[in-house]
Amino acid sequence: MRYVISDIHGCYEQYRLLLEKIRFSDNDKLYVLGDAVDRGPEPIKVLQDMMRRRNVIFILGNHDFVMYTLMTKLSVEITADNYDKHLTEEILLAYRLWCQDGGQITAEQFGKLSYPEKLDMLDYIAEASLYEVIKNNGKEYRLVHAGLTNFSPDKALAEYDLYDFLEERADYSKRYYPDETVFLVTGHTPTILIKGWEKTEVYRKNGHIAIDCSCATGGRLAAFCIETEEAIYVNGIS
Repeated sequence: MRYVISDIHGCYEQYRLLLEKIRFSDNDKLYVLGDAVDRGPEPIKVLQDMMRRRNVIFILGNHDFVMYTLMTKLSVEITADNYDKHLTEEILLAYRLWCQDGGQITAEQFGKLSYPEKLDMLDYIAEASLYEVIKNNGKEYRLVHAGLTNFSPDKALAEYDLYDFLEERADYSKRYYPDETVFLVTGHTPTILIKGWEKTEVYRKNGHIAIDCSCATGGRLAAFCIETEEAIYVNGIS
């Protein structure tokens, strides 16, 4: 079976419980639509578990990208010769903003890793996909983190750039692809914020499948099964 989850946000216990609930095995595949880190209590454990599993496909999220960008800059030995490149006002401001947006716990736990462990984790994030495409039973699922900025129905996914996948929220009120067998699968936007839906349940309408059910903020963590089109849940942080 192939499963899709998103926005784990450091909720390691819920992530593990969900894998147990779906009886995830080496014969299955798990697609994680980004934002594995920040906010929840154990973001580094989430990444470490994902790294150990060859059947987990990691798609980059905006929180993961910010972590990678800042930790790459700051996980070096700061000396009199290089401090002006690594401790600029711009970088320090970005670091403060990241910490305020849930990154502080990620930074603290990342800082406790050995230097080789840090490099391995940063390499893992650097190698994350920007999108994946899954086909099943005549249907096509296009997996991204947030949405598709500068969208055109005739534009191939490979033609979008990094930032087109990471920040702008999908417009769930409109169908992106006229072909009704093509679905855009996203995280990033909590389903409880989707107008007219407003539930911590997977949203399916207008060719969208939205699966961020607010695990780190009192909602649930969801897994969407491609083969059965079933949504499976565990309760998030209360």
